[in-house]
Amino acid sequence: MISIRRGTERGRSEHGWLNSYHTFSFADYYDPAHMGFGDLRVINEDRVQPGKGFPPHSHRDMEIISYVLEGALRHKDSLGNGSVIRPGEVQRLTAGTGMTHSEYNHSPTEPVHFLQIWILPERRGLQPGYEQRAFAAAERQGELRLLASREGGDGSVKIHQDANVYAGLLAKGEEIAHQRDPARHAWLHVVRGAVTLNGIALEAGDGAAVTEERTLALRATAAGEVLLFELR
Repeated sequence: MISIRRGTERGRSEHGWLNSYHTFSFADYYDPAHMGFGDLRVINEDRVQPGKGFPPHSHRDMEIISYVLEGALRHKDSLGNGSVIRPGEVQRLTAGTGMTHSEYNHSPTEPVHFLQIWILPERRGLQPGYEQRAFAAAERQGELRLLASREGGDGSVKIHQDANVYAGLLAKGEEIAHQRDPARHAWLHVVRGAVTLNGIALEAGDGAAVTEERTLALRATAAGEVLLFELR
């Protein structure tokens, strides 16, 4: 079974310096029908104006993944980490018992466009942690590349939850067939472009909740990019 969450139905926050779309309830956007999907709690699509960003703020008991699409995101945290995240790079924060971080657009002239993803951890009170890795476009072209997983296998970042996060790039007309365990749940998020999922047309910003399906057949009707979350 596949249930569609259209991008045009998402919540939206506009703060001048920040334009954000919320797939699930977040901050001032509340929709009891969309509180998350299993352990996947947040998918925010953020655009931040040049030189602006999120000042230091705290999190706890959450696995936070940042995935940059355009521009560069500057990160600093209370663990002593400082970095710049660029397209193709994935950053994972384990907030655990508590940590503070800030996120700013690294450029004084160009906006930054990124996805902020929250996944509930398998248990509370974890030791806070940080990890960042780059994934070449060639690794994601025409296939689903594992970005994050519980074991950190195949060069993925390690998250503290029984979940896998994949990314795929598709040229127009390109297809991907993904075999999966029908006992697990999946969420597909169309990052950009347009695809069909088992024959259902999806566009940028759309999401699809998947249960029971054994095969996910993706076909790009326009050059696109997708993220796939496999969950308990």
